[in-house]
Amino acid sequence: EQYKLKGDMRWIVEQKNRVRNGELYRMIADSKGAFVQPALYEAFGLTVVEAMTCGLPTFATCNGGPSEIIKHGKSGFHIDPYHGAAAANIIADFFDKCAKDPGYWQRISKGGLERIYSRYTWEIYAKRLPTLSSVYSFWKRVSNLDRAETKRYLEMLYVLRMRPLIEKVPLTVDDPEPTEAGSNIPPSPKPPLPRHFF
Repeated sequence: EQYKLKGDMRWIVEQKNRVRNGELYRMIADSKGAFVQPALYEAFGLTVVEAMTCGLPTFATCNGGPSEIIKHGKSGFHIDPYHGAAAANIIADFFDKCAKDPGYWQRISKGGLERIYSRYTWEIYAKRLPTLSSVYSFWKRVSNLDRAETKRYLEMLYVLRMRPLIEKVPLTVDDPEPTEAGSNIPPSPKPPLPRHFF
């Protein structure tokens, strides 16, 4: 009420409907709004990527993943949630610049879209995945990883955690074989469980 923001600001809680989320982001973008993600820390920042993909100028925490996603002043803005006044000034400055220069909102929106399309698409991810798996395979071969120790750990994991679960899974041989009426044919014995899991 003090700042007369009624109808100009929405607090969006956790949303689970992806289609509705996209429409919500687009509606905010169509009204030349912005997305603010003031988390103290964000591991990756999926909501940041979603908002930027919809063309929303985005303000996000400078702690964690969003600090790599956003290029400050070009594709969005970093805010420090531990310094609320400074974060508020960055947001207010953005809207002041938008009021003076109508193209400013569009430049930041376009910068965000360019950033997402240059770094965070499924096509890019699919191209990088084989490289990452090759690097991981190479690292496993050249590292000083004690393979005997790893094998003992995996066997312990199997014996303590997996074997009891596996023993509960019914096998087709657990069901008695159909016999003729009055026949005393015993069912087939259960096969032994594997000693090792790999």
